[in-house]
Amino acid sequence: MVVRFLRRHKYAILYGTGLAVLLFLLKWLEWRFIIFDHAFEIYSGLIAVLFTGLGIWLATRLARPKVVTITLPPIEPAKTPDPGAIAKLGLSTRELEVLQLMAEGLSNQEIAARLFLSLNTIKTHSSRIFEKLDVRRRTQAVEMARRLKLIADPAAHPKA
Repeated sequence: MVVRFLRRHKYAILYGTGLAVLLFLLKWLEWRFIIFDHAFEIYSGLIAVLFTGLGIWLATRLARPKVVTITLPPIEPAKTPDPGAIAKLGLSTRELEVLQLMAEGLSNQEIAARLFLSLNTIKTHSSRIFEKLDVRRRTQAVEMARRLKLIADPAAHPKA
């Protein structure tokens, strides 16, 4: 059946195939003339695309946040607070008591109950401690106090 179709339409198929090849050849020649006539624009466009891609890649590499890990030496627990460091920072006795209780892990409410003070007073002492130690959080304040040996090691004072 296919063979009969090919025999019957042999000239039409050959004519169509010839036209397709001729059309392909003309389009290929047209592209060649366009490329020759506009070679400078094509090459400069390719270079622009290359440098644009390179710029995007470089920007993503340079814009990445840099992660810096700082390893601090281990803290040696102090048996007694260092009076020189306490005087240098200007910490009051009450602020030292609050800082010591912070180091024991007590909340502001628990510290207020233990020292028989109001919650607002404890918050005021905490904010002054943070300011004097130049920290923002309780954990940072406790770590800084241990490094500066402002508070005694909780193991040195067993709870009664």
